Amino acid sequence: MSTMHLLRTGTLCTIGLFAATLLTGQSTSDAVLKGPAAFGDWRKDRPGVRRLLRPDDLPPPAPAQSVANFADTVPRPAGARPLVPSGFSIELVTSGLKGPRVIRVAPNGDFFVAETLSHTIRAFRMDPGSAKPSASEVFLSGGLLYQPFGIAFYPPGPNPQWVYIGNSDSLIRVPYTNGDLKAVATPERIVERIPWVHHFARDVVISADGKRVFYSVGSGSNVALDMFPMPLDQPFETFKQTRPLGATWDTEDRRANVLSFDPDGRNEKIVATGLRNCEGMAIQPATSRLWCVVNERDELGDDTPFEYATAVQEGAFYGWPWYYIGSHEDPRKKGQRPDLRDKVTIPDVLMQAHSAPLQIAFYEADAFPANYKGSAFVTLHGSWNRGQRTGYKVVRLLFNNGKPTGEYEDFMTGFVRSEKQVWGRPVGVAVAKDGSLLVTEDGNGTIWRVSHR
Repeated sequence: MSTMHLLRTGTLCTIGLFAATLLTGQSTSDAVLKGPAAFGDWRKDRPGVRRLLRPDDLPPPAPAQSVANFADTVPRPAGARPLVPSGFSIELVTSGLKGPRVIRVAPNGDFFVAETLSHTIRAFRMDPGSAKPSASEVFLSGGLLYQPFGIAFYPPGPNPQWVYIGNSDSLIRVPYTNGDLKAVATPERIVERIPWVHHFARDVVISADGKRVFYSVGSGSNVALDMFPMPLDQPFETFKQTRPLGATWDTEDRRANVLSFDPDGRNEKIVATGLRNCEGMAIQPATSRLWCVVNERDELGDDTPFEYATAVQEGAFYGWPWYYIGSHEDPRKKGQRPDLRDKVTIPDVLMQAHSAPLQIAFYEADAFPANYKGSAFVTLHGSWNRGQRTGYKVVRLLFNNGKPTGEYEDFMTGFVRSEKQVWGRPVGVAVAKDGSLLVTEDGNGTIWRVSHR
């Protein structure tokens, strides 16, 4: 769902409730919305609104009720800016970029942005406390770059030597020294022949100990309807005994997974399976655990299945394509894998269906109020397969002593102008060196900086 963009223009409309929250930037209620009350649409969204969804809240699948409801992306209205909670301020960093997506901050404070569809990585420099770049350069363009998305600095720590970039079909690395705004050496492709059709965004992060490079590969379809019923190269029982739990084959071989490699690109392993489209990954500082945010499948109705964020358990199976959110069986795969029904790992934080989470960043700085420390920010790119529009915002996942509570809270909203029109689609999120939050959106090609006053 995350790769579908329709760029059209239209007439803006004024909505009273939206205008009222534009003035206050605050929630009108501190209550946590639970179960069906948490479904709703963009009209319920405003900073401070909290939601809690549990597996038992899932409505039954309703394929007959599934709709295509694409948004018209309109130019950003003059002076328009997203809404943030009271006590925070938001400033425009830059505009006019060509679909900025992942944003990652280097140890020296420079930040790098992937312009995926123009095969470009840009680098920016900002003084602490400022929202205006003092320098902007093309770090790398063309050549070995192909639909670049994920960006990571290696090794972890203050003096990285490489920038790793996740292409849709490969993993490359570029020699790097703190302060480089342009690549000064030839890139090196260390992993190739990654399947890229359909979900093509590939994130990349480095483990806390620097020993593993994690690389996410989304599925090649919505629900593997074109995958052959069983592997052709060996008996099915042999396949199940020799491959990771829930592994797919044929057109979905090595897909809907998180893979890992040694830093030189060797020793490929499947970390976890059944993750339909893990577009965003991050290492949780408090635990050193890998987290990812996942776009679940389409065409099962407005509110099924939930999207999610989860700590990725080594060797776990998360359900795709046969099951979702535990033992809920996809009716399009009915009866095909009863052996997996009770082996599906349930994700940690469930989010409203069709929200399209794309990126996640943990907040460990001190510039925001103390209760923000340890939280995670997630960008929701927005729905297309839902009658009532949802997503198009940044939310905060709540944690208690490093463990997720399951609740998530609207943090940045205001990108939707009407039921048919939006001006922004959040993608990248990162914590700047000064503790502010940086967010990209690819509807109008802008970057925003959120600080606390």
